Amino acid sequence: MICAPTACSSSPVRAGAAQCLQQHPSVGGKDEVMTPAGFPRSLPRPKPITPKAGQESVWDYPRPPRVESRSERVVVRLGGEVIADTSGAVRVLETSHPPVYYLPIEAFVDGALRPVEGTSFCEFKGEAHYFDVLGGGAVAARAAWNYPEPARGFDALGPRIALYPGQMDSCEIDGERVTSQVGDFYGGWITTNIVGPFKGPPGTMGW
Repeated sequence: MICAPTACSSSPVRAGAAQCLQQHPSVGGKDEVMTPAGFPRSLPRPKPITPKAGQESVWDYPRPPRVESRSERVVVRLGGEVIADTSGAVRVLETSHPPVYYLPIEAFVDGALRPVEGTSFCEFKGEAHYFDVLGGGAVAARAAWNYPEPARGFDALGPRIALYPGQMDSCEIDGERVTSQVGDFYGGWITTNIVGPFKGPPGTMGW
């Protein structure tokens, strides 16, 4: 499966888990799929943690992914400033991944998003485009992405933006501070009501 699971940057730092394969020009002029060195593929599928009342297991999420509307208040801070505040987010749910939240573009303050070059492709969602995120004098390079022309079934993502929570000062859902998915490659948002194990660390590419 060749997919930007939640976001695939064209930066070599992030380009390369199994589900998110970025095309880079090779020496011979052809495109080649790049994956990061040292990422083992051998860990077996883990035993899911049994969710308690009110919790969700990422192993109960579907593949292909599903888009789900949410009404929680989502607040994002960068550089000591609130750069986005909304109750109109959607989240994308996919097996083994913490949810990825997509916020309406209009939820961001003016000047918080700066388009940058480079795209990636998800077989489910389509072509992703990237943004630097700015706030309070801070710049988080290529820390946001969207699908301006999403594939069928993912139309709700078109007017929305996703963020790497680990590159923000904080991302909050109804006042709870989000923990970022390990590796800061996938863009999952982890809260106390979500249980794993989560895809992301080395060796989990096949999960």
